[in-house]
Amino acid sequence: MPELPEVETARRVLERALLGRRIAEVEVAPDEIVLQGLPPEAVAEACRGQKVTKIGRKGKTWWIEFESEPVVLGHLGMSGWIRELGESTIRLREHGQAPFEDAEGKTRFLKLRLTSDEGRTVVLTDGRRLARLWMDASAETNPKVMQLGRDWFLDPTPADELWTQLNRRKAPIKSLLLNQELFAGVGNWIADEALYHAGIAPQRLGASLSRPEVARLAEALVRIIQWAVEVGADSEKYPEDWLFHTRWGGGKGDELHQGQPLLREAIGGRTTAWVPSRQK
Repeated sequence: MPELPEVETARRVLERALLGRRIAEVEVAPDEIVLQGLPPEAVAEACRGQKVTKIGRKGKTWWIEFESEPVVLGHLGMSGWIRELGESTIRLREHGQAPFEDAEGKTRFLKLRLTSDEGRTVVLTDGRRLARLWMDASAETNPKVMQLGRDWFLDPTPADELWTQLNRRKAPIKSLLLNQELFAGVGNWIADEALYHAGIAPQRLGASLSRPEVARLAEALVRIIQWAVEVGADSEKYPEDWLFHTRWGGGKGDELHQGQPLLREAIGGRTTAWVPSRQK
């Protein structure tokens, strides 16, 4: 699933291709699920002819601001992706190896296509229809954005403040890490990665963590997210010791990480990978 580094990478694609340019062409595919009942022509009308003034993001939500209202907002869901046509792009694990275009060269699973007045085109695609698009007068006052906590790339929570927040929580730390009101942008793989590097068992209650443990967790989150963003969410460029490389696959996946037994179990309803010899 796209998490903060992947969504920030997609935001930067939009920014490079569209910021400061006018939208010359728009295609919005009819899809009541992705558009949440919004008429496709309404989205097209909001974009066509408009000058893009900002490409924003908070947590996993991104948006496009124009010189006049409304703002178009989006969420990539489990497998949505944004790329510029004609440019290289990473692949999410959910994409598999299927080509992005069909035999006729048309974009597969297209949901939104925007072409600037200088001819650069970006597309939003999603074969599983789990991405979402919507509109509002302002991103800052949109309820979905307002309920998000501090963004862990743009505005990470200081360790002391984070300890105060977690000290009142009786839920497993893995579940808390997925709470977007506390950790905007953090998802399943980042949570597992940070806990691994901080040496914290995922089932530990938030209130059980010491100040030094919380400090290690905060440091790990910032370091992991910054690295992943810097390399454009290209997992092939993640350090060899990262859990990312072995955490996937369930019962068919790797049984060891760096020579140590790797366990996978459900915590808070989400598959969690961890290394008991390292995480206490």
